[in-house]
Amino acid sequence: MEEFKSGFVAIVGRTNVGKSSLLNCIAGQKVAVVVNKPQTTRTAIKAIVNRKNSQIVFIDTPGIHKPKSKLGNTMNDTAWGAIPDADLTLFVVEATSNGIGKGDKMILEKIKEKNAPTILIINKIDLVTKEQVFKLIEEFKDEYHFKAIIPVSTIKKCDVDIILEEIEKNLKEGPAYYDKDEYTDQTIRDIVSETIREKALKLLQEEVPHGIFVEVDKIKKGKTRENKPIFNIDATIFCLKDSHKGIIIGKNGSMLKKIGTYAREDIEKMLETQVNLKIWVKVKEDWINNDKFVKLFKNSD
Repeated sequence: MEEFKSGFVAIVGRTNVGKSSLLNCIAGQKVAVVVNKPQTTRTAIKAIVNRKNSQIVFIDTPGIHKPKSKLGNTMNDTAWGAIPDADLTLFVVEATSNGIGKGDKMILEKIKEKNAPTILIINKIDLVTKEQVFKLIEEFKDEYHFKAIIPVSTIKKCDVDIILEEIEKNLKEGPAYYDKDEYTDQTIRDIVSETIREKALKLLQEEVPHGIFVEVDKIKKGKTRENKPIFNIDATIFCLKDSHKGIIIGKNGSMLKKIGTYAREDIEKMLETQVNLKIWVKVKEDWINNDKFVKLFKNSD
């Protein structure tokens, strides 16, 4: 009988290199928030991929960046902490990079320091020539002995099987940590909160999104008039300023209605149940430096 392998795989990289898109691509369904803006992922989100002879637990980490708040420091700590804790690291870089930049070098130094078994994923190859990709591969090869180097485009072609096969090769024999039907460790509350935040990130002006935090106040199962199941959900979007609150609500509540509608549609798909979603907006000045809020983003592992 073929041995069963398992392990934890950390996905690390700078902000906006496509880590969450890669995770969703590998998982075959949406697990992480994907927005074309930096610092979208704030916590370490797990996705579970079950294969015939393995269970791989992926950890999507916040993008490593220059922190400007306590929240930023916590996000970086989460990403750095994932490298030594994982059995294998997927280091994601952009094919559009002009050589190994300062941010990638910093991550590479941490990988070297921990002597972490690492697969290099070069994303966004659809945006450059093959020559540029080969040049980047050679530069990274000279820096570290990667277990494999895989060029991908999460937008066009992810090459999931190649990635999973390379990961399996580098995992040890071990048990399944989660049930076969589980695909993430996120709770319904987490999924609702992240879905609302994703819609806000996509719809709001540039200065507002990263100063928002969504808290789910209530999730209650109920019945509709037709006696069908329904989730009644109340949530609050916290923002940093009164001016931001006005932008989030929009003229006559139009923006908040749009955020709520798009979020509800996604939540209904994920929960496969009708949803009644109510969202409020409150100002919590400088919450990104407030220990009470920031600790919510710390790893509990």
